Amino acid sequence: MNLIVGVSDMKVSRDPDKVLVTYSLGSCIGVVIYDPFAKVGGMLHYMLPESEIDPEKAEKNPFMFADRGIPLLFKAAYAQGAKKQHMDVYIFGGSQILDQKGFFNIGKRNYTALRKIFFKNNVIIKYEDVGGNSNRTVRLEIKTGYVHVKTSGGEEVRV
Repeated sequence: MNLIVGVSDMKVSRDPDKVLVTYSLGSCIGVVIYDPFAKVGGMLHYMLPESEIDPEKAEKNPFMFADRGIPLLFKAAYAQGAKKQHMDVYIFGGSQILDQKGFFNIGKRNYTALRKIFFKNNVIIKYEDVGGNSNRTVRLEIKTGYVHVKTSGGEEVRV
């Protein structure tokens, strides 16, 4: 059964029957984490790099921002038994979709914010598919830990 992770949303599960799915990752970033020992997985779909852009929105929906959503994703996985040292981490998105001339560079700014957070917290990325100008759909199977990505116009592949 699919659990949809919408824009500015986060889900964590240890239910082997669940598949976490997020659609249309453009300039947004999708963070997928999975602990193969605890069989706990999570997914975050954030829109913007820093909550200081709009503190009021950040209070209402912390998953909209990298600096708020990423720590909450990891904490929710730890609460279900995951351990940082076992975590596989996958990153998707950060495209330039509506900003072809790179005026705002939201995708790059989202990715840079994530890298800073990960560097500060010693988080290693196992796989990433970022940049370009295509949307991506990502799935995480909780039972197996398999992560699948489909780029607009392309085939779905397991990474």
